[in-house]
Amino acid sequence: MEYVVGMAAEREKPLILLGLGGVGRALLSQIVEQRSLHREKYGLRIDFLALCDSSGAVSAPKGGFTDEMLYGILQHKEEGGGLVSHPLGQAYRSPEAVVKELGGPGTVVVDCTASDETAGALLLALERGYQVVLANKKPLTVVQDVYDGISRSAGDARWETTVGAGLPVIATLNRMVSSGDEIERIAGSFSGTLGYLMTGLEEGRSYSETVAEAYRLGYTEPDPRDDLGGVDVARKALILARRIGWRMEMDQVEISGLYPERMAGLSVDGFLAELPSLDEEYGAQVASAAAEGKVLRYAATLSEGACSVGPTAVAKDSPLGRLSGTDNLVELYSRWYNPNPLVIQGRGAGVEATAAGVLSDIVELHFSRGSR
Repeated sequence: MEYVVGMAAEREKPLILLGLGGVGRALLSQIVEQRSLHREKYGLRIDFLALCDSSGAVSAPKGGFTDEMLYGILQHKEEGGGLVSHPLGQAYRSPEAVVKELGGPGTVVVDCTASDETAGALLLALERGYQVVLANKKPLTVVQDVYDGISRSAGDARWETTVGAGLPVIATLNRMVSSGDEIERIAGSFSGTLGYLMTGLEEGRSYSETVAEAYRLGYTEPDPRDDLGGVDVARKALILARRIGWRMEMDQVEISGLYPERMAGLSVDGFLAELPSLDEEYGAQVASAAAEGKVLRYAATLSEGACSVGPTAVAKDSPLGRLSGTDNLVELYSRWYNPNPLVIQGRGAGVEATAAGVLSDIVELHFSRGSR
């Protein structure tokens, strides 16, 4: 969706940013870099009320942040400093306290954390008539009631990047649901890291070799088990299920991880050293799939009342079967898209792509209230 307003006078969009990790820093940088575009094309200026990380917060001084100040905060973070140690930084009681004390009319609260403690701040923001944007999956995947509280204010909330980073997965699903199309099932590969692993296995490389290579290339989290356990994929699947209206809790998602429980307590180095012990098992799974003319993918499958994630043998000539590398892919089967699904495929990870998706959500929310 595009909104063009020419050289209209700027309208300010006040923003509270929770989280200055990779995505949060990329978002801050993109907002500053796109000042001219937002002014000339949308008549919009995004101004920060506060920036928060897990250590503390920096609130805007009188007159607001200059872009030079924002770049200074970025540099402080990239050098490893917490906001509490920044010259303008201070400790804070909670994200809710920041929203309560600093929020005001038109505020958007953006959650770029990986925390399970931001749901209260988001719900408070919505109760006060503010808007929220989430890159963080956790508030949407705790108990159903919290999801309901956020989604009930869908006109003031966006969470496009929680599934597929910058891919329009949620937006497409929204359009299908709002049109009355009936979603029958969803299948997909929601992890670039696990997609890379499955491609390596298909090409004949061992499990241990492929995981070690992904770790070396920085495709995995610092602890590869955070990817291999499948929980992140399960959260994405649950978000899609709930958006359709299939009421479900996280403990109802069947998760098949890619390492045994006996390796859960090892150090990262110890875990990597034990990987060769799994080569035979996953080699056998690949061979079994190939004997049936299929390939192995780490897939999520959803239908009403059922959701599972794990290694799955799929037809080699299917969209999932043809997928390779780190791309994400979602197949949406519905009343209108059947037997051939609507397929969304592309880069589904990366801090820059995710931050760009968050920024798009912010701009879209600004115009959703007729702020032209």
